[in-house]
Amino acid sequence: MGDAYDNALAESIIGLFKTEVVNRHGPFKTLAMVEYAVMEWVDWYNNARLHSRLGYLTPVEYEHAYYAQHQPRQPAMV
Repeated sequence: MGDAYDNALAESIIGLFKTEVVNRHGPFKTLAMVEYAVMEWVDWYNNARLHSRLGYLTPVEYEHAYYAQHQPRQPAMV
């Protein structure tokens, strides 16, 4: 059984997308324009935005810093 919070993250992301892309750059005239706007925004959101929980680093910068501090594990010898 689900609860009221199951869709909260998805709804907040959709709301953010609508505010930042659709309301600022719409209305879009073609499906291709919508697809391109979605791809641009998702790329920015996943790779370039500054994130307060990550010390105002981008997710990519944070991931690089994490792996620079952690040595890779050796595979188990089977």
